Amino acid sequence: MKMAREQKGFTLIELVIVIVILGILAAVAIPRYITIVTDARKAAVNGMAGGLRAAVIVSKAKYMVSGYASGTSIDMDGVLVNAPLGIPSGTQAGIISALTDTAGFNINLADPNAVTFQPENGGSGTCGAMYSGATGTVSTSLTGC
Repeated sequence: MKMAREQKGFTLIELVIVIVILGILAAVAIPRYITIVTDARKAAVNGMAGGLRAAVIVSKAKYMVSGYASGTSIDMDGVLVNAPLGIPSGTQAGIISALTDTAGFNINLADPNAVTFQPENGGSGTCGAMYSGATGTVSTSLTGC
């Protein structure tokens, strides 16, 4: 009488099927993940641009409420912001002080009329928000995010 042999482990065909299924899932999931990361980076840049615009508006409002005082600093919640004519300057004491938080962004203050805010977590040098200390305008570039 022959005894049936017990099977231990997986057959080669079962392993190949699992590998093929994992390959198909990876081919579908990886492009979607990359799109999600890019969308998140673009959203972060747009969020920073919105924060910059809000800081400029609040600064102008404080300047007007103060009666267009001749001073160049505005008190924003206990923080003095360098803002001649109500527009925060493109310096650490200006727009950076007017913002509550700049975490997650590399800030380049080399040119006060073109202060750049780029995401720390990747993207190219063209992905970011730019602030002009002379005019208070904010622009974004989402190419390369």
